Amino acid sequence: MFGIERHVQGAIVAALAFGALPFACPASAASGAAFCSSAAAPRASVPVPRELEAKVAKAFDISVDLARNAAFVRCAGTKLLACWIGANLNCGKVNARRSLPGASEFCRANPDAGVVPMAATGHDTIYDWRCVGGRAVATKTVVAVDRQGYDAGNWKEIDQ
Repeated sequence: MFGIERHVQGAIVAALAFGALPFACPASAASGAAFCSSAAAPRASVPVPRELEAKVAKAFDISVDLARNAAFVRCAGTKLLACWIGANLNCGKVNARRSLPGASEFCRANPDAGVVPMAATGHDTIYDWRCVGGRAVATKTVVAVDRQGYDAGNWKEIDQ
């Protein structure tokens, strides 16, 4: 056994010297299905784990730094989903309330505005808003919501 142990230790030292150890793990360890099949897999939006940064970066055609600092992942069953904040996209749960303090305040100051800006409603609302006689009114639904309560259009399935 001593000879085999020495051979294995030599192989590990060589792998470390040549930087191959990160590739010694099974490829499935960084797959979405493997990640999401764990009981500890996130069902809520979390920052991208290190082992998935490259996959998320590729999916959005962004740098790994952007994936690390401005993207999130979550699991929907065994599917790995990712969201990149990009241009003010909401990666958190949506807001389906029909009464928003910011929209109400905006409409008191702009009683008949045809549009309430997202600066007042927030980027997480699912409705278009307008002002009617100083009151904020949610009009049509403009965001598709997935089963977990997220904006379906902002989340992309990551290839397995």
